[in-house]
Amino acid sequence: MKKKPIPVGISNRHLHIATPHFETLFGKGHPMGVYRNISQKGQFAANETVAAIGPKGRIERIRIVGPARGQTQLEISRSDAFRLGIDPPVRYSGDLQNTPGVKLVGPVGEVDLQEGVIVPQRHIHIDPRGAAEFGVRDRERVFVAPLEKNPISLNSEARSIIFGNVLIRVDDTFVLDFHVDADEANAAGLKSGDHVFLIKKDKQSQPVQNKRLITENDVRQAMLRGRKITPPPGAIVTPAALDLAKAHDVFEE
Repeated sequence: MKKKPIPVGISNRHLHIATPHFETLFGKGHPMGVYRNISQKGQFAANETVAAIGPKGRIERIRIVGPARGQTQLEISRSDAFRLGIDPPVRYSGDLQNTPGVKLVGPVGEVDLQEGVIVPQRHIHIDPRGAAEFGVRDRERVFVAPLEKNPISLNSEARSIIFGNVLIRVDDTFVLDFHVDADEANAAGLKSGDHVFLIKKDKQSQPVQNKRLITENDVRQAMLRGRKITPPPGAIVTPAALDLAKAHDVFEE
């Protein structure tokens, strides 16, 4: 596998939100403001933030990532989950079935989210040309290691870690990026702008054949390119993806 450096992007806790929930929290007609653009094309950190309340605690100022989506999804770290008192699964974006919920609080209203909280699966965004260079395919799993850095000080030893079960996501719109949450980044001594490289494929963690997960993001990308999606036998389609595909006639038999 090609040992080309891959930039690291630390994924702090954030919220993807559906328009009805956004309007409940911030008021009907309130525009979602752009705080700053982020690495992936067409996405941005919004000006708006919310609070999340769980059985044991509350977290303030969770930033929304826009634009609005068809389904509300809160992505947090395991430390955040302990703080809230919930036990979300590790999932890729859009796979929200049988996940816990929380109460979201905005300046205007509240939303009792019944499901939609996940700890994000570590993953690499890459475009098709880059995937060919690295010798990987969409939804494969790989091992990743950080590039060696000097110790913090002369009196300190370096600490290293290897990440397994790293999900590959391939799309024309993706910008090369390795995404981990704050807990994983801190454990590995990584910060945004650092680099990692692929070691080898993780054969023990490859997805089951013919069990492709189709998410809302897959449907949106197909819509942007004017393409149809033919779900393979046994495909898992998230509820948000199914609703969006039905509304815009994206699926083909």
